[in-house]
Amino acid sequence: MSDRAAISRLPQARRPALLGGYEWATLGVVGLAFAVPVLTRNPQILSQTNLILIAATASLGVYIMLRMDLMSFAVPAFMAIGGYTVALLSLRLGVTDAILLGGAAFAMPALCAIPLGWLILRLKGVYFVLVTFVLTEIVQLLLFEATPLTGGSNGLVGMPAVTLFGIELMDNSQVLLTTAGLAFAGFTITAVFTRYFRYEFAAIEKNDVLAESLGLACWRYKALAFSVAAGVSGLAGFALVNMLLTAHPTSFAPMSSVNYITYTIVGGKGAILGTLGGAALLVTATDLFALKGELSPGLFGLLIIVVTLVARGGIIGLAANAAARLRRASPGAAGRVAPIAAVPARGVKS
Repeated sequence: MSDRAAISRLPQARRPALLGGYEWATLGVVGLAFAVPVLTRNPQILSQTNLILIAATASLGVYIMLRMDLMSFAVPAFMAIGGYTVALLSLRLGVTDAILLGGAAFAMPALCAIPLGWLILRLKGVYFVLVTFVLTEIVQLLLFEATPLTGGSNGLVGMPAVTLFGIELMDNSQVLLTTAGLAFAGFTITAVFTRYFRYEFAAIEKNDVLAESLGLACWRYKALAFSVAAGVSGLAGFALVNMLLTAHPTSFAPMSSVNYITYTIVGGKGAILGTLGGAALLVTATDLFALKGELSPGLFGLLIIVVTLVARGGIIGLAANAAARLRRASPGAAGRVAPIAAVPARGVKS
């Protein structure tokens, strides 16, 4: 019996909907970014929103792999592949359509991840972490050394503005709209993908050896997740290159992977909303602490320590626990909760 066939035999009440509450809430928050250029023309607000969306979209590559208990440092590498693909298409071939470029930015890293995943996904734990970090270092070296293709240390500069239905998206507000569109696409793909394979990822995260012994083809889901994570990271690379109008190796430094992992864990790796919450908190904190000069790194590190100690499930987990306590403490809450044994699952004969 195939994996999906086994899932389909579950009672209807136990099968997840296409999207859950966290997924809809996340897409709603990302969708609000489209309203920011309408509400304000402040360059600082537009730039800050841009950075938060790019950071959150890149963190999705970490979030997807963490659903299977794999911590990936490869996000900057796939961001670079997506970003440089867009830069080369626009500069060498004159392709500026945002939809075509977005498709290429997703497809190229996703395709590159297939053979890489065949090699890397045999590893687990610290070995997987080490190899993905080395992969990012190798991509960084190639960007510097493949001068005829990548421009080397000068990068690829002078990119034309992207277009949508023939309209150039040039100013700050229009760049933000492009980033918001890419972020919305990335979050939608991630939400549907992780929700659809919810049971498989949970089984792999808990005990992949046991899941394999029960007939679940773990390598198939890991490879698929690695490819999708690479494609979503490529969308973030497109957004970053479009904001800077330059594709440069330093924009995809290997150590930036630490930031994306931090955003995911601080926000809460158990829910997709955590990537957005963590990115919003830490990107804003970075901007505020930068005013403190040499104290900035220490203040930023202190914030991360405090959040991880106070909220083991991230800020989203902390908020969810607080909301649950409030519901339990509200008058009449006990009367509204039916005993579990008295409510048979739909589709299950009692």
